[in-house]
Amino acid sequence: MLEEVLGLEVRLAGDDCPLADASRAAHVPLEVEPPQLRADGYALLRFTGPTDDRLVAALDGDDRLRYLHGARAGDRTRFRCLSKQACVVHELISAGLLVERIRYQSGDARVVGEVVGREVLQGVLHAASETVGATLERVYPLSSSSPTAIEQRWDLTPAQAEALQTAHAAGYFSVPREVTAGEVADQLGISKSAFLERLRRGQDALFDRVF
Repeated sequence: MLEEVLGLEVRLAGDDCPLADASRAAHVPLEVEPPQLRADGYALLRFTGPTDDRLVAALDGDDRLRYLHGARAGDRTRFRCLSKQACVVHELISAGLLVERIRYQSGDARVVGEVVGREVLQGVLHAASETVGATLERVYPLSSSSPTAIEQRWDLTPAQAEALQTAHAAGYFSVPREVTAGEVADQLGISKSAFLERLRRGQDALFDRVF
């Protein structure tokens, strides 16, 4: 049986890897999949960013990157390339972090992942602090049955999570819609405008995670 599994979010400042530098130079956010370190020392990077000439120029001009490829889909471009410089995230992975996603913006990285046990957590934080400025933003136990874990995992407030769950259970998102916004608001004991505000903010937080 596995010991306690913890979800965590860490913010890294001062990383000088290619994607950190590109997000800083182009002033755009990058959504990055966990990097894969190859046996030849190169890291396979897969990431998504805005379709932006400044970003392409920053990536193309970085001698540390090889075989850059971009596939455009509207206002987003999905990139893949090889990097001959490992980023700080590789140190965290080696220390035991199971990375789920990374977001680079203005040179800083927000890393979301999991660790098994608090000793591994301490090792991950130590690895981060050895190389860059690291701020632990959140730690929470992972449990599929825990509402609190769901809220934290998807960056929802308790009120937003309650609004979304109540609306879903009542059939507000069904086609055709089974209840009105006012009826869901009545179930929650709040005004219609308050319900719609929580719904919009909750959906925005979910869409930010998904897309």
